[in-house]
Amino acid sequence: MRRACVMALVLSVAAWVAGCGEPNPGAGGQPGEPKAKVRVIGAALLTQTHVFYQDMVAAMQEEAAKEGFTLRLQYAEFDSRRQNDQMEMFVAQGVDAIVLAPVDSSGVTPVVAEARKAGIPVFTADIAAHGADVVSHIASDNFKGGEILGEYLAKLTNGKATVAIIDHPTAESVQQRTAGFVKALEQHADMKIVQRVPGEGQRDKAFKAAQDLIQANPNLDVIFGINDDSALGALAAVEEAGLQDKMIIVGYDGTPEARDAIRRGSALKADTVQFPKEIGRTTIETIGKYFRGESVPPVVPVKVEVIDQAALER
Repeated sequence: MRRACVMALVLSVAAWVAGCGEPNPGAGGQPGEPKAKVRVIGAALLTQTHVFYQDMVAAMQEEAAKEGFTLRLQYAEFDSRRQNDQMEMFVAQGVDAIVLAPVDSSGVTPVVAEARKAGIPVFTADIAAHGADVVSHIASDNFKGGEILGEYLAKLTNGKATVAIIDHPTAESVQQRTAGFVKALEQHADMKIVQRVPGEGQRDKAFKAAQDLIQANPNLDVIFGINDDSALGALAAVEEAGLQDKMIIVGYDGTPEARDAIRRGSALKADTVQFPKEIGRTTIETIGKYFRGESVPPVVPVKVEVIDQAALER
């Protein structure tokens, strides 16, 4: 019943859109000339609460304007069911392409298949969709990012530490970065991962997870937060416990708030930096190439690097 109601609403919206048409600034300069089709790109993204996604979307909007695309944005806010509904809405509207940053990398596969059956190309940005038929995946090289962060940590601790991870295992990008991190630590016999707990990439949940980690592991030396909200949530818990001079936190993203925490010499010592604006720009650029009939690769990696206090002071 719920699905029928959703689809009825979607179809009514699609009918309204079809009746109203799409704006087409700058196309068809002379009276009587046919106007070029404006491509409509639907984007079903993980969240709009993270600075990372805000920066990525800003770049997507800027590049879409250059390409002459209309960009329709939807945010799932970590709700996979909501995201599936958004995908179905885009299919019913008949958008020209979909950009997807999945909440659940495995669970989204059926709705991607629906879009492809309808002839709509799907591109994933930041987070991949397991086993899904997408044209191209544009994202940071997350495995490399986790690996270089693990190598940095091993050097910082002289190859000896007890480590916990505040994880988010349903996101493919996180699976890649933790795999790289673990691989780096495995090269050092005295770097021990004692616990991995879910934080869902959200600060309040990471704060509670870090509190539990501290209580359960009195000899804990390091917490790896899989994104900056996780790292900053852990930092708040460490500072509340008065352990800021005894513990090390490392994170992932390089948001302004995390950079400030690193710069002031807090327990957050380093971050793998992503470049979300580059991901957003490259995603729309890749769609443009696809529509122009150019060959696009199945994976487009975007560079990553580690920053610490010394790097930020240079």
